[in-house]
Amino acid sequence: MRLPLIAPADLTEEQKPLYADMKKGIGSDFNAFVTVAPEGTPQAGALMGPWNPWLHEPRIGGAIWELTKAMTMEATLPDDVRQIAILVTGAHFDAAYEIYAHIAVAEVDKIDDATLATLVSGSRPDGLTREQGIGYDVAYALVNGGVLPEPVYRIAVSTFGQHGANELIYLVGLYALVSMTLNGFNVPLPEKD
Repeated sequence: MRLPLIAPADLTEEQKPLYADMKKGIGSDFNAFVTVAPEGTPQAGALMGPWNPWLHEPRIGGAIWELTKAMTMEATLPDDVRQIAILVTGAHFDAAYEIYAHIAVAEVDKIDDATLATLVSGSRPDGLTREQGIGYDVAYALVNGGVLPEPVYRIAVSTFGQHGANELIYLVGLYALVSMTLNGFNVPLPEKD
């Protein structure tokens, strides 16, 4: 980890409101995986994952957090489609914490191990529903660069509506940014008990 975890007692005045808002949001929407340093550690209560780097730069991190909240708390896409798109993105960038976190969320959504293993290996799983397959195709095309192919765009719009297709594209962009945060700062996975 290139940036130290920030214990709650060490937060600056500028970091405190962002920490409080992130901790509240994390507690309600990101509870399938470890996000806070456990009690009994020197940084107990510190935010982990991408939230720690965002706290180090509250102006930028706050803006990213607002986007994250909008994309999470106001999501209209089915959650399994979201998780597939997120995992395609995380796997493309080999973002370990993102893969760890969203496998945990996908398991809550009952996505089976064979599908998850195939996704994080960078391949398209067999047996995806039509909607899941479209989520995969959009994410795969976007993370591999260039303009989203017209047939892929059209089928996303016809399946999810214009708003849903927009949301899917923004979601992939957000998680590409999350991946860059995690990889740029070498954010580790939480230690296993």
